Amino acid sequence: MKRTFLFPAAVLIAGLAGGCSSSPTASFYRLKPDATLTTLGTAAPLYVVVSPVTIPELVDRPQIVVTLAGNQVSPNEFQRWADPLKSDIQRAIAGDLAALLGSEHVSVFGADSGGPPVWRVRVDVMRFDSVVGETASVDALWTIWPPKETKPILGHTSAREPVQGQGYDALVAAHDRALASVSRDIAAAIQADLPR
Repeated sequence: MKRTFLFPAAVLIAGLAGGCSSSPTASFYRLKPDATLTTLGTAAPLYVVVSPVTIPELVDRPQIVVTLAGNQVSPNEFQRWADPLKSDIQRAIAGDLAALLGSEHVSVFGADSGGPPVWRVRVDVMRFDSVVGETASVDALWTIWPPKETKPILGHTSAREPVQGQGYDALVAAHDRALASVSRDIAAAIQADLPR
């Protein structure tokens, strides 16, 4: 009689132990300003506000979306953005512009810019492609509104950065560099428009 209870009990314990095994945990990533950027040099302190960024609906989700082959893409449930991607891009570009323009007065939309003259920047990301172990690509249209001018400066940047490694850390770092290319073009356009 004892044997009939021991076998089902052993099966139950094994099943419970298997059910308690850990499932994969998610990893979270943030974009950051490129620490290698150097100041282009300015004649006077600049005040810049980076407006909210637009991104394609495909990548506007918590999961990092990667290109697998050809036209096939896949959101990775366990590799995620720590913040909304559009907010992270906005903050990364603001940080890059602060470094490139040598200004402590670069902020994101809604924050106090510190006073005039204020340059307003808008970035529309048309493509944000990720291929693990290969490339990170950003294609962006940007608009700059100089202070006290009604005619904006329009530009386009297409950046493709090699991924230096196999993991998602390396992929996100490549996106940092691609966004830095966008920021360099914006900063150069601001510098070119400054009074001499």
